[in-house]
Amino acid sequence: MDAHGVSKRNQMDYKPGNMEPKQGKMLPCMEDRFDSGLDSLKDDDLVNDFEDMTVTTKEEFPKEYEPWRSAVTEDGDTLLHLAIIHEAHEHALQMIRLSHKHPFLNIQNHQRQTALHLAVITEQPQLVEKLLKAGCDPQLADNSGNTALHIACKRGSLACFSVITQNCQHHLASVIAFPNYSGHNCLHLACINGYISLVENMVQLGANINAQEQCSGRTALHLAVDLQNPTLVRRLLDLGADVNSLTYGGFTPYHLTYGRHNEEIRSQLYERTAQEMRALPESDSDDCDMEDQSISDDEMYDDIKFGK
Repeated sequence: MDAHGVSKRNQMDYKPGNMEPKQGKMLPCMEDRFDSGLDSLKDDDLVNDFEDMTVTTKEEFPKEYEPWRSAVTEDGDTLLHLAIIHEAHEHALQMIRLSHKHPFLNIQNHQRQTALHLAVITEQPQLVEKLLKAGCDPQLADNSGNTALHIACKRGSLACFSVITQNCQHHLASVIAFPNYSGHNCLHLACINGYISLVENMVQLGANINAQEQCSGRTALHLAVDLQNPTLVRRLLDLGADVNSLTYGGFTPYHLTYGRHNEEIRSQLYERTAQEMRALPESDSDDCDMEDQSISDDEMYDDIKFGK
């Protein structure tokens, strides 16, 4: 008997040494798991622990006390996080099944990533669906303010996007519109990364095509012009984007074509922009102000984190 009066034979069956992550086998600290090299984690010794670990339970075992739920690494990852990172699919499914509607599913690591975030990052839509149906919260944000749906849009994962949107109907409008800490909602991220099919899907699901990002008030159309993506510009116009929308600095999408060389974009917007709104605002016509309106390197690569 242990201190809780539960026979160890009725606890989760682990081989010796696998109840908790071993000393010296903690995962390395990662600044941002958007591009942190998850493949390299699979070479970690801890993956061998997963190869050996067996997860079983007895029906009479009290599910509120299962020791594997309290095991975490120095990075705050639970065994479920690790199973997803290492693509130990069966172990992950077993833990999800045993944790239906349990707070364990929503534990956030030191990057504030839940199991759901990691399932999207590792492109495992089947696990995304299982997690959502078991009670994982799609509204939780990581330390960059990104929900799992933000990540799917940033990575262009149509499969994960579809699973999330189909399984969070009650929160769908708020999740799509929710801005991350850079001020971008899911539609903005899809535009910045050029994923036109995701843009189309979100507009069909009710996303506000003219929503302004919070940094300078650019809409999806402004972002498409900044990126000089004529296909995206054309599609946004077809979907009903407002050509006369203004940034906080008073710039229309057409204004952002000044100093750019894509004549296709310029002509598309010139024809549709109101005549009185084609000229640059007099007080803001210098090059420096226009540069302020274009996407900065930090925003284009906001998944790269430098030393604190």
